[in-house]
Amino acid sequence: MRVQYLGIRCFAPMEMSFSMVEPMGNRGNRTRFRGEYVEDPVTEQAEPGPVRRVNGVALDETAKRIIEVLQEDGRLSYAAIGKTVGLSEAAVRQRVQRLLEAGVVQVVGVTDPMTLGFNRQAMIGVRTTGELNAAADAVSDLPGVEYVVITAGSFDLLVEVVAEDDDKLLAILADIRAIDSVETTETFLYLKLRKQTYAWGTR
Repeated sequence: MRVQYLGIRCFAPMEMSFSMVEPMGNRGNRTRFRGEYVEDPVTEQAEPGPVRRVNGVALDETAKRIIEVLQEDGRLSYAAIGKTVGLSEAAVRQRVQRLLEAGVVQVVGVTDPMTLGFNRQAMIGVRTTGELNAAADAVSDLPGVEYVVITAGSFDLLVEVVAEDDDKLLAILADIRAIDSVETTETFLYLKLRKQTYAWGTR
């Protein structure tokens, strides 16, 4: 449940409509997008240096800058982002859509659980036996479990949970311990959140 923790953790569907691609000579192809012409993704001029690709999407310097802007404020309009990165509103919309579809970013809003009646938050360290991925999947399917990572160190899994009260927290813990491959657990109850940020930039 991670992306920008100042906003709303709801996926925002974006509409795209293409009408035609026209040859533009040495300038490559451009696509007519809601009345504007934007550079076709295939023919955009390559930026210098190596470009990493994730699920078919090139993370060039422009894509990284868009991501960094969204990390600072996921509520910015495409027009505002375009002014920052030097693209048209339509081009930004197209790029953001590709980043969303590739799973590179999520434009979401994240709430403080305690303000919504979830008075218990905890990180649970889990030691398992057997196949680790299967154990992680089984824990991930449990209600109340919000975050699961496979780790190195004294625990095999770290599991973040939220609950309304101690009884609900105890029930979540019992569900985790009931999984056959779970050997032991250790619970770390959150007392106070001091820092939470997801604006770590790009590399």
